[in-house]
Amino acid sequence: MASTNDLKNGMVLKLDGGQLWSVVEFQHVKPGKGPAFVRTKLKNVLSGKVVDKTFNAGVKVETATVDRRDMQFSYMDGEYFVFMDMQTYDQLMVDRKAVGDAANFLLEGFTATVATHEGSVLYVELPAAVELTIEHTDPGVQGDRSTGGTKPAKLETGYEIQVPLFVTTGEKIKVDTRTGDYLGRVNS
Repeated sequence: MASTNDLKNGMVLKLDGGQLWSVVEFQHVKPGKGPAFVRTKLKNVLSGKVVDKTFNAGVKVETATVDRRDMQFSYMDGEYFVFMDMQTYDQLMVDRKAVGDAANFLLEGFTATVATHEGSVLYVELPAAVELTIEHTDPGVQGDRSTGGTKPAKLETGYEIQVPLFVTTGEKIKVDTRTGDYLGRVNS
């Protein structure tokens, strides 16, 4: 248990019958009249939904311990992603639902942050950008390059994104893991 006066960004609270909410931002407000309160912006750990919630100052809230560890993606085992803890070499099987959209950008050997609470995996988080190779894209048409258009490209993970016309098959590019956007070429 903690008081609303102790809130910090990134702290995970257990509210509404056991749901986990991460504190995105908070603000202590002391109006001229009436009691002080704490205005917060909370993000649901599982769904990603963000809500605004106000607490009276000094109210007790239940905190949850979320263990965040950097783990290396080893391989797929049916519908499960197998991650290895690089300190203990323990393997952890994570189902596709917990991996979510990160599966589109995950290759063997990539490091990801795996968050667990009381033994169950909450989510898998990749770095903001990863470097991937383009497995296939149609060649750009001569003269089209100045228009700033895009074309579909299939990444080595099998995921398809939009890239500029000048990008070719076999090139290594940087991709934003949050939006799936092309960020630029990687110079080897």
